[in-house]
Amino acid sequence: MKHALDHFSCVLLVLIGLSASVIGQTCMNYGETSPSNASSCLCPPGFGGATCAQPACGGTIFDGSSRSLAQPSASSAGFANLTASDCTCESGWGGVGCNVCTTSSACQVAYTAVNGNASAISGLGGLNDTMVCNTAPTVWAAGELSCQVNNPTLEALYPLRSTLNILRTLNSSLSPLHNTSGTLLSSSTSSSIYAQLMYAGVEQFFCTASPCTQTSSNSTTSSGNTTSDSWTCQNLSCECIANATFCGGVPISNLTSTINGLTGTLTIACDSTNTCHFQQDTINSVFGSQGLSMEGCVFGECVTQAVIDTTNATSSAAAASGGTELSGGVIAGLAVVGAIILFGLAVVAWGWYVQRAAKKLPFNGGQSGGISVRWSDISYIVHSPKNSLFSLITKPTMRGGKTILDSVSGGVESGQLMAILGPSGAGKTTLVELIAGKTKSGQYTGSITFPPYSPGHHPRVAFVPQNDILPAMLTVREALTFAASLRLPESLPVSSKAALVSTVISKLGLDAVAETRIGATDGTGRGISGGEARRVSIGLELVGCPDVLVCDEPTSGLDSVSARRVVNVLKELAREGGVAIGHQGSHGHRKGVAVICSVHQPSSRLYHTFDSVHLLSNGRALYSGPGGLAPAQYFMRMREGGGAGADVPPYEEGYNVADYLLDIASESPGIPSMSPGISAVDEIELSVSDEEKVDGGKDVEALSTQNFAAGRYAATFLTQLQVLCGREWKILRRDKTLFFTHVGVAFVLGVFCGGLYYQTGVTIAGFQARVGCLFFMGSLIAFSSLSALYNIVEIRPLFLRERSNWYYSPTAWLLSRLIFDVIPLRIIPTIIVCTITYWMAGLAHDAVHFFKFLLVIALYTLVMTLFNFLLGTLFRNGGIAILLSALSALYQMTYAGFFVHLSSIPPVLRWLQWLCPLNYTLEAISVNEVGSGLMIQDTLQGVPVNVSATLIMQLLFGFGLNHYYRDVLVLFAFIAGLGVAVIAVVWLKMRERR
Repeated sequence: MKHALDHFSCVLLVLIGLSASVIGQTCMNYGETSPSNASSCLCPPGFGGATCAQPACGGTIFDGSSRSLAQPSASSAGFANLTASDCTCESGWGGVGCNVCTTSSACQVAYTAVNGNASAISGLGGLNDTMVCNTAPTVWAAGELSCQVNNPTLEALYPLRSTLNILRTLNSSLSPLHNTSGTLLSSSTSSSIYAQLMYAGVEQFFCTASPCTQTSSNSTTSSGNTTSDSWTCQNLSCECIANATFCGGVPISNLTSTINGLTGTLTIACDSTNTCHFQQDTINSVFGSQGLSMEGCVFGECVTQAVIDTTNATSSAAAASGGTELSGGVIAGLAVVGAIILFGLAVVAWGWYVQRAAKKLPFNGGQSGGISVRWSDISYIVHSPKNSLFSLITKPTMRGGKTILDSVSGGVESGQLMAILGPSGAGKTTLVELIAGKTKSGQYTGSITFPPYSPGHHPRVAFVPQNDILPAMLTVREALTFAASLRLPESLPVSSKAALVSTVISKLGLDAVAETRIGATDGTGRGISGGEARRVSIGLELVGCPDVLVCDEPTSGLDSVSARRVVNVLKELAREGGVAIGHQGSHGHRKGVAVICSVHQPSSRLYHTFDSVHLLSNGRALYSGPGGLAPAQYFMRMREGGGAGADVPPYEEGYNVADYLLDIASESPGIPSMSPGISAVDEIELSVSDEEKVDGGKDVEALSTQNFAAGRYAATFLTQLQVLCGREWKILRRDKTLFFTHVGVAFVLGVFCGGLYYQTGVTIAGFQARVGCLFFMGSLIAFSSLSALYNIVEIRPLFLRERSNWYYSPTAWLLSRLIFDVIPLRIIPTIIVCTITYWMAGLAHDAVHFFKFLLVIALYTLVMTLFNFLLGTLFRNGGIAILLSALSALYQMTYAGFFVHLSSIPPVLRWLQWLCPLNYTLEAISVNEVGSGLMIQDTLQGVPVNVSATLIMQLLFGFGLNHYYRDVLVLFAFIAGLGVAVIAVVWLKMRERR
């Protein structure tokens, strides 16, 4: 048993040892040197002798220097002890040293014996100066208390009785007590505490703290009214008595440095159940958040009734005139929350005002068409980057280049359907993208104009890409309505937009599938066909009332029947124009729309549908002019002319003209390019008078600027957010498997994790399991957030197409994703799994700590979701993004502080802990758990252990006890930083580049 005690005492000293030096002084127990005799001391009540080292033994606290003192007795260590454990107290007095009054008569008799019939307190003449004994925890002037220290760990080291004697002085000028010199305690009214710890009646150390604040409260319980009292004092100072049992008398348990190092704030909390707690940071870290528990406390204060009556009246007036003040941290937190709420309300109010103003703008109606297109000397070169590892990290350095288009010229009038033909690699897609104004990565020269617009101004040019990128969960009508809501002015009534959508559906021949979802949902339906999907893509552009429609291979991948339907629709649009909108819906005068299509290999019937043809070969324009047989006749005349035209193959009657033109473009590289101009045969006249260029250009430009300005969002930000949220809600509601899978998996994982750590105990092993449970939940969030990255990669193509067509701003899109992706698919499942695990594992069972735990978990979920958003937007390759996300999760697990103590990591790598969100998360939820007053109750080699879990936490993991709110602020900083980074990447990098 002795070996176990010796071993455990060494362990305890390692846990709580603090460096400090013993400060010697002449007078012990904070006695003062006598002014009249430097060799003697003025001692506080209860102590005497030349150095105030001898505790009182018998008599009363009014006896002063004449009071009997404890006599020395030999100890087993060979030195003299001054013990007060065997003192016999007079009637009406108790506690170790007989300092605590128990009856009012004892106070009155003792005071009269020393002071005669003199008034107890000067300045209170005429009032009730009857002496009473206050045995409640509340102090009126200066009161004594004596308690028995109760802690299994301390008792294992020191099995005899330990007692704390404490003198609490609230206002010494109101107390009748004197020191041993016969004078009052102090001439000042400052509050203070004097405390002495006795072990087996022998003083071990003494402490003082000042100034102090007393807080008292009354409450009513089932057992009656109870009173609690709390003293909070600053500037704590303690001194261990050399060679006492606690301070070197037993070498294996020398607490001198620990006791001398006790500083800072001291709190003594007592209640009417005769229980008190001696609290200080170091003591709390060892014995729990409640500090050192003291039981069997006895309170005694000799004070006059006049002091009680006067103080009660003053306290009542103060309570009536004021209330409880909030702490600075609470006020700052409320200010931040209030500022965020006010900012959000201000943004919503501003958005509502802008939206309302936009709806009130006059709408003069809009018409599409009447615009021609001409391009002159178009050249386009793509540079090749240098192949180096450094070029993968920085912007590639360009060298050389490949010519895609070489001085290409041509044009088309409004109301005409043009086909751009040529073999693969001829430059068809590049040309139509340049006409549509798409962002290109190469170098472009030449000019593209749109008469009657003046040069430098552009009409509404719609572009239909080769691949159909459509929202699969929406119906055809919903997809077109979505586009109309964002691409048409808000001043246009909703009924007019709905009528326009119906007109477009009818024009495209989609009435039969208008209410059919575009893509497959749960496998029960295939969705619309490929030809119908292509017409939906065209319809998404038509609802914006374009002046020019550009299509990149609209017939690619379609059968001949579907391809003919698509081209017929384009032909009708070119002839009859698009749609004209006004207050009454879709009607009015219509102008022809210029339609340009790149076609790979049309059938003969399909070829003759086009009004004009533009033939490309290796980036050169071999022909630009009317369609039909005109191109064949042009090349036959070139063949008959000889020279370079001799290489032109002959045209056979009845042969598909389109195939003939493709043969020429593929097999006759010697044919010269067209001379600069618009056409080679029967030129398409696109010239307009100067008046048309000026006046007509102004009229068309004014209309476009007012209602359909190119390169601007037609809808306000609030409308964009509303429409996007509406679409996200429909998708989430229809694709129920996505949400319910997340929720179902959360329930399963919660039960699994809760069962794994079911009802963890309060032993050392149980504490390790608690932190392991918290670490498991943090790691689970880090890996489960990978699905957020996949969603971004999956939806990226649709966002790029819609953004390039100015549907909405990236900020509105990110907010809609935050609302309908983060909350239902990240936050809610995380709360479910963590709540189940929390209560099954038996973590802190109170609402405050539970919600503080959920706050940290929700913040960390946001951090990881935004981090995966950043990877998903930063890298086009989803595989690279997933790899980096998985590696970052492993990095966080390493630096979280669970597998390795962070202080043991070499300094060259230790700094990485500051970039690890899981480290702050685990620290915050661990501090929150042990902050609930968790105590470790275990047995070590037969010795009972009863210490605070904070001590084990700091020893094993190095977590700071007061770091919870710091960690929360750091997580907020991660959210803010990652949010700004995501917005910046989406705005600057996540855009369409061709």
